Amino acid sequence: MKKQELQPTEFNEFYARYISKVPDKTSLKKGFENDKEAVITFFLSIPKDTLEYRYQPQKWSIKEVLQHIIDTERIFMYRLLRIARKDMTPLEGFNQNTYINPSGAHNKTIDSLLEEFTTTRLYSINLLNSISYENLCNIGIANNSPISARACAFILLGHSIWHMDIIKERYLK
Repeated sequence: MKKQELQPTEFNEFYARYISKVPDKTSLKKGFENDKEAVITFFLSIPKDTLEYRYQPQKWSIKEVLQHIIDTERIFMYRLLRIARKDMTPLEGFNQNTYINPSGAHNKTIDSLLEEFTTTRLYSINLLNSISYENLCNIGIANNSPISARACAFILLGHSIWHMDIIKERYLK
């Protein structure tokens, strides 16, 4: 399954900013494996003394951005599972900002955050490998908009790229 197969009716236009970051010929399952390595390599390359840096006082630190990537993957893979299993119950949105303080990202080391990311990503890869092509095309409702199971996954691939680009542009100048 490749990104170019996605139809605009499979996701809210808000998510196009993330999906557009994923190259068209990216295979979903291989993309998750490659992205895992890219995320780990990227966050390990950041100097440890900048991990709690905020480019503005109200913005997240680099550690918090990584925690956000992890939490978002958990939520979107939950959505993917429900939609792939034909659960038509509308799924609520989530306020990403309320997740940060209780996450305790600043009390975690970069190694423990990356272990948390790796464990989450391996779960995601395992789940993707267990779902048929047909069921990845199922469409449900999340945050009051139609979304396919496969769109949930492609959003995640672009989401991590989006945030790594922001870190490069705004945190690591």
